[in-house]
Amino acid sequence: MTELTLADLVLNRTMSPAMAATFATAAAERRSTLAVAIPRGAGKSTVTQATLAYAPAGTGIHQLSEEHGSHLGIPAAADGGYLLMSEISQAPMLDYLWGDPVRRVFASLDAGDFALATALHASGLEEAIEVICGQNGVPSEHASHLELVFYLRSLGDDWRNPERRTVDSLYELDRVEDGRPHARLLHRWIEDDDRFEGVERPEFIGHVSGAYPSHLELFRALSP
Repeated sequence: MTELTLADLVLNRTMSPAMAATFATAAAERRSTLAVAIPRGAGKSTVTQATLAYAPAGTGIHQLSEEHGSHLGIPAAADGGYLLMSEISQAPMLDYLWGDPVRRVFASLDAGDFALATALHASGLEEAIEVICGQNGVPSEHASHLELVFYLRSLGDDWRNPERRTVDSLYELDRVEDGRPHARLLHRWIEDDDRFEGVERPEFIGHVSGAYPSHLELFRALSP
């Protein structure tokens, strides 16, 4: 199956052009991201992979798994790449991590040599951080390495065969303090009107690369 791009996800109305520009800019700046959803198949991996395509050329993408042993696939020599933790979950899959391995992954971000892309099942931002800090014991200062958090919804009566998927909300995470997130809502989907809305401007995403305007122009050109 062909992987969907951010452009595809704008065209099928999973996200707005402004959301896509935010995702692309975050990857260009190597921001750590967290995808959140309740049902399986909501698009966590699809959006994450489409986002990582905008990382700088040559950026390493390191798939973490317990099959690699105690180091989980985290390179010994820092290369500025992304650590890809498929899911924070107790499901019996080698690339789904829980507990001590999750704590080790977040601790490895302290030196600033890697960024993280991961996902989990939760009902929103606060519950997602509770899964990370409360259930997995990740210290708040380590969880604070996450910078972009997005919540996905699967629309329709049957989650196994959704009529559509949408990015319901997109946050810029300032920090985690005492296990609670401090974040600003950048974009959201208004269900009653089936439209996307910008809420707040980011305070740091886009300020390093300055790539947001060009990305926004690119994705806006796709809109009807």
